[in-house]
Amino acid sequence: MRYRQLGNGPLQVSEISFGTWLTVAGGIAHDQAIRCIHAALDHGITLFDTANQYGAGEAERVLGEALRAYPRDQYLIATKLYFPVGDEPDHGLSAAQIEKQLDCSLKRLGVDCIDLYQCHRYDQETPLHETLWALDRAVRAGKVRAIGFSEWTAEQIHASDRIAGDCAYTPFSSSQPQYSMLWRKPEDAVFAACARHGIGNLVFSPLAHGVLTGKYLPGAPPPADSRAASEQMNLFMETAGRHYRSDYLLAAVEKLKPVAADLGLTMAQMALAWVLRRPEVSSAIIGASRPEQIEQNVRAIGVTLPAEALERIDQAIGEVVVRA
Repeated sequence: MRYRQLGNGPLQVSEISFGTWLTVAGGIAHDQAIRCIHAALDHGITLFDTANQYGAGEAERVLGEALRAYPRDQYLIATKLYFPVGDEPDHGLSAAQIEKQLDCSLKRLGVDCIDLYQCHRYDQETPLHETLWALDRAVRAGKVRAIGFSEWTAEQIHASDRIAGDCAYTPFSSSQPQYSMLWRKPEDAVFAACARHGIGNLVFSPLAHGVLTGKYLPGAPPPADSRAASEQMNLFMETAGRHYRSDYLLAAVEKLKPVAADLGLTMAQMALAWVLRRPEVSSAIIGASRPEQIEQNVRAIGVTLPAEALERIDQAIGEVVVRA
């Protein structure tokens, strides 16, 4: 495993991180989830990403249970807040919510400090100044080491940096955007804003929800044991407005298979190496339902894709890539 600094903050993270959405949060059996987390640790993964919302808190509870078998200095916990948790109606990034949800997350995880506390989305209803003040207070209280956000625009990133600078608040050190060969929206404005303000990127869905593994075929239903066959994943696809399993997209992804084969890589390894080639990316977050998937995926670490392969990738999927 190799490690990168997460922006200008205090954390150094593994180039591949483990995410708990749709895996630990109810997608797989409890004992299997524990085995996957332990396999990630055994392969050098140090950053584990979750959220209070995942499984209505269950992901945090299972993650905390699994990590307690290891010394606290061997892993980093990243969690988030914004969305309602279970049936609770309250949400957002107000000072009251940050205090409440932070304490709940600490209890579920069974730790006294969260390494990275993230705003799961931008809160249009709460003044940004209030959010940044409350996050700074959490850092100063020793409950949080670093702060971040997910899916913010470049304008929101610039605004947060101005306020943090003017008020001497703790600045953000991480951004968590969706990013993959098929979803390149952050490449221009968001990556540039992060580079300008010393913010690293923890990218989620680097395998485009499993599509870039090559296991989904045009004209065929998803494998019965895949996450894409779950009702929860299908609901997400409808909500996101992006059908990653459309036949026209899957046909384009099929053209990537000979590129990976010529490189001696699996499709997933090639997709992860493609993401990690960007200096703005500190870590790529993967999920796993089996420990052997982690063993395979970490082999993408240190792989350099030649220029010819990058050109072939763009030729294969250029027409289905989302850029803006």
